[in-house]
Amino acid sequence: MFVKVCGLSTPEAVHEAVNAGADAVGFVLTASPRVVSPPQAAALLGGVPEGVAAVGVFRDEPAADAVAIARAAGLEWVQLHGERTAEDVKTVHDAGMKLIRAVTMSAAPEAFGNWGEELLLIDAAVPGSGEAWDYGSVAAIPALTGRRWLLAGGLDPENVSQAATAAVAWGVDVSSGVELSRGVKDLDKIRAFVKAAKA
Repeated sequence: MFVKVCGLSTPEAVHEAVNAGADAVGFVLTASPRVVSPPQAAALLGGVPEGVAAVGVFRDEPAADAVAIARAAGLEWVQLHGERTAEDVKTVHDAGMKLIRAVTMSAAPEAFGNWGEELLLIDAAVPGSGEAWDYGSVAAIPALTGRRWLLAGGLDPENVSQAATAAVAWGVDVSSGVELSRGVKDLDKIRAFVKAAKA
C-alpha cells in the first residue's frame, strides 16, 4: 500500500513519516492552517531521502503558478485540487514535474478518467474536513480499474485498512487524521497510520 502523509510542517513530523515508511510526504503551499512557505518547504525537504516523493499541494492556483512555487521549494511533484483541465496536466509535465490530480468523490464521472497524471487522488466531498465518507462508493468506478490512485478524506489509524479495502484503493493519503489539533501533527499517530495502512 502506497502511503502519503500530507500537511507536514516540522522536521520532526517529516522524520517520523519517513522513518515509519511513508512513500510520499506533502507540503501545503496554499492558504491552509497547514501552510508552509517555499523556503520552509525547501528546508523540510532536507529530511526527505531519495525514493520518497515530496509533493507541493495547491488548491485553486493556476497550474503555472503552482509549478513556479513548487520549483522555488525544490519539489518535483505537484498536487492540484480544484476544477482542472487536461491542459493543467500538460503544464505540469512540460515543466518536468509529476502530478497528483485531486478530485472529490462527488465529481462528475469524466473527472475520474485518466488525463495522464501520475496519480489520481479521490477526496471527501469537502477536502480537508477530516470527515469520513462512504469509501466503498468509489470501488465500482470503471475508470479506476487498474489505475494508481489514492484514497483520502477522513482517514485515520483506526479506519485506514478497512477504508482502503472497501474502496479497492492503490494507496492512501492522510493529513487531519494524524493531528493533535488542526495543523499540528501527532508523531505517534503518523507512525500508527503508516503501520496500519501497510499491514
